[in-house]
Amino acid sequence: MILSDNETKVDLLNSEAIAQTIVKLIRERPERPITIGVHGDWGAGKSSVLEMIEAGLEPDKEIVLCIKFNGWRFQGFEDAKIALIEGIVSELIDKKSLWSKAKDEVIEIYERMDWLKAAKKAGGFLLTAFTGIPSPEVIGTFMSGLQAFADDPFKFATPENAKNLVEQANSILKPKEAGKNVPKEISEFRKSFDKLLKAAGIEQLVVLVDDLDRCLPDTAIETLEAIRLFIFTGKTAFVIAADEGMIEYAVRKHFPDFPDTSLNQTYTRNYLEKLIQVPFKIPILGETETKIYVTLLLVGAEIGECDEFNTLINIARERLRKPWENLPLDSVTIKTALGEKATKVKNALALSDQVGPILASGMKGNPRQIKRFLNTLLLRHLTAEARGFGSSINLPEMAKLMIAERFIPHLFEQVAVSAAQSSNGICKELGLLEALTQQATAENAPVQSIESNQKSFPKKKEKENQDNLQFDNILPLEWAASDIIKEWAKIKPSLANVDLRPYLFVAREKKDFFGTSSSLGHLTLLIDKLFGGRYAVQTLEPDIKALSERDALRIFEEMRSRILSNSNFDKEPEGIIGLTLVIKSHPELQDKLIELLESLPAQKLGPWVIKGWDGVVSGEAARRFDKLVSTWASSGSPFLKAASLNAQKVKRTN
Repeated sequence: MILSDNETKVDLLNSEAIAQTIVKLIRERPERPITIGVHGDWGAGKSSVLEMIEAGLEPDKEIVLCIKFNGWRFQGFEDAKIALIEGIVSELIDKKSLWSKAKDEVIEIYERMDWLKAAKKAGGFLLTAFTGIPSPEVIGTFMSGLQAFADDPFKFATPENAKNLVEQANSILKPKEAGKNVPKEISEFRKSFDKLLKAAGIEQLVVLVDDLDRCLPDTAIETLEAIRLFIFTGKTAFVIAADEGMIEYAVRKHFPDFPDTSLNQTYTRNYLEKLIQVPFKIPILGETETKIYVTLLLVGAEIGECDEFNTLINIARERLRKPWENLPLDSVTIKTALGEKATKVKNALALSDQVGPILASGMKGNPRQIKRFLNTLLLRHLTAEARGFGSSINLPEMAKLMIAERFIPHLFEQVAVSAAQSSNGICKELGLLEALTQQATAENAPVQSIESNQKSFPKKKEKENQDNLQFDNILPLEWAASDIIKEWAKIKPSLANVDLRPYLFVAREKKDFFGTSSSLGHLTLLIDKLFGGRYAVQTLEPDIKALSERDALRIFEEMRSRILSNSNFDKEPEGIIGLTLVIKSHPELQDKLIELLESLPAQKLGPWVIKGWDGVVSGEAARRFDKLVSTWASSGSPFLKAASLNAQKVKRTN
């Protein structure tokens, strides 16, 4: 049971209300040009709204021509602007069979389009500002393009007609056409397009533009600029589905020299507002809407499209009309709608009740993110079943753990490490967290401080056990001081007495909590940070210095294993900066460092290994390093040899 992420005409979100409003707006004055924006975050359902608009225009298909244009599919083409213009014109001619009905109008519009393409190829309409006379490059490109058109005629024309088109286009060289310039040609293009619409006998042309916010900035801007050609052309309506923020970003990238001030933000906003006359913002899903959406998704995945499911959708739509009344799809309603098929969806209903409320806030009401979460959940359960331990996993428990993994990753890491270390897979800190949360809820007051609760926990004993005791006893109090973690802890069911190992095993696509590093406990998180960037690693110096010798050695050994797992040593591997900090903070590990350097494959080593050890190794370890450099100077890779020889020369000079 996997949920499809494609756009759909089946309305599970009550988005049809938006689509119907747009269709009504388009059709109420068909002679008026209009540009409408359908805005929303990535995955909000913009493409589905366009599908519903197309379906809403279907009854008028004899007099309304609806064309879809996906800007993302033209990503990487030479000119997205021309692609949009050609796409609109070609589909109009094709669908209305205009070559046989309006040959002259077709020839004229293609002549205008080829002129625009030729000017574009010559450098973006590089015409003389004063005379408006096309440059020789424009003329040559234009004529060669038309000649190629004649040699390989498009599907609407015969070779004879195409050659006639070339002869007509030769007039560009005549004095009477010498006054052509960009504004005039754009005006003439619009007039030619008007003639074509009239010849087609359609009342209105509707163009649905999708996935514009997925395009690179230049492609997005070129598409918008092409749309501007049609803004003042009667009988045309554009519906542009795009995230406003992404388009504003594209505008800023397109004009990089514009000052990065509030004026810049105002300009980018005005650019979009001048292009789009009527904006529609897709609202995010609230809690009730999310629960209904999740229920419909899961029920539909279980039983597929059928009369019973359509009945349930209609009931859901009625309740979505007034979401403030908080009327979800309860079990009685679902059983009544589905009849005998209701027995197949028990798990779907339980899962909907479990994850609906938290997905409403955690996913910010985003349908695509909700689908992805549910698909990951279902795939992990299928994986567990295929591996033979599906009975050890319950979907509600896995959903709650995944919510922490998705929204509170540091909590998930801490819970996972604790459970992996435990002999029975139980994270005992979760029991303490839930107890503290329940106590705070009963008293109607949050846990305000760690200090006020420390008396009920054992004190720290020896230095080498300090971190483990902190992890065992302090973390639940720190968790209880976080509002988001407390809200997570309240979600049913409880995980306090659940063996989490099966759940962590199927989550291994991100991290293995059962490998060698699992025995490191809380040190695992510190090791992960030591593989970060230089500045991030530098902030860890106090934590590294506070480590016991035993823990410092454990960290070194784990970092050594990770570094040696690399197959490419011509560049500095991740973790070297962190390893350097560990050695500087714990000089007793210098010999271990030299052993690591000696184990690296000299023939594959880059020059990075020569530098960065000043102040890190000293005494006997420094002498061993100098000897190693001498070995590299004679038997290392070419770059390592050169770097080693240079390092020896510098040292002799000093």
